[in-house]
Amino acid sequence: MHNFRVAIKAVASPFTTVALLVIALVPLTQVQAQTQTQTQTAAEKGLEIAEAAQAFDEGFVDFTANMNMILKTKQGDTSTRIIRIKTLEVENDGDKSLSIFDEPADVKGTAMLTYTHGLEPDDQWLYLPALKKVKRINSRNKSGPFMGSTFAFEDLGSQEVEKYRYQYLKQESCGDWMCYVIERTPAYEKSGYTKQIAWIDTQAYRLAKVEFYDRKKSLLKTLEASEFKLYIGKHWRPGKMNMVNHQNGKSTVLEWTNYQFKTGLSDRDFRAQSLKRLK
Repeated sequence: MHNFRVAIKAVASPFTTVALLVIALVPLTQVQAQTQTQTQTAAEKGLEIAEAAQAFDEGFVDFTANMNMILKTKQGDTSTRIIRIKTLEVENDGDKSLSIFDEPADVKGTAMLTYTHGLEPDDQWLYLPALKKVKRINSRNKSGPFMGSTFAFEDLGSQEVEKYRYQYLKQESCGDWMCYVIERTPAYEKSGYTKQIAWIDTQAYRLAKVEFYDRKKSLLKTLEASEFKLYIGKHWRPGKMNMVNHQNGKSTVLEWTNYQFKTGLSDRDFRAQSLKRLK
């Protein structure tokens, strides 16, 4: 993976003009030979970047965090929900995650549990305290909004590599970073998206931006992540995520604080039958 990243930077760095002048001095047949030995298809490059990004973040074991979910209407009205997050890394499968709503009072005690998988449908359960009932989320309904936000149910799980087919598009600047730009086409059934365009930084594989395209292939939403911090020497996490729905004018900001890693969580902390008893 190291050689691939260096090769990409050599082509797309700010010094491209100099590189082109150097290439012009090399016999054409030599350039062709080098290109043939280094060529990857766009699909192979895209998959390689996705696999490297997943491998880069492996080993976090578990983490907890606090989150403010700020909902904003087209007219500019806002409301805030305070949520606790727990995530467990699962070997040879997708992660398990739990969201527990603490405020405001009308959603207090609501809990969302997700078991992420690869091509198999994710398992998701929603506990609504007003009904005192745990509801399993049907895979056909996962493109719907989660708790009135601009995030869909299918956005909530970990993004396992095998969930998508990939195409490498280009490399370009994204803020202070250089980013790989790749296209992700959902390989799982019943997705609400036809494709996603993702910007992933070339140094630490931080997901900076994602564009989501609906079933009519129109731009639906854009997610931008910022204020990243490094935890326990390896794992980058955003402090802020902003999801804008371009079609209805709504947006949702997620403000993350108090990340704690390797807290001792286990499978018993992520059981659907325990959602009613969470505090």
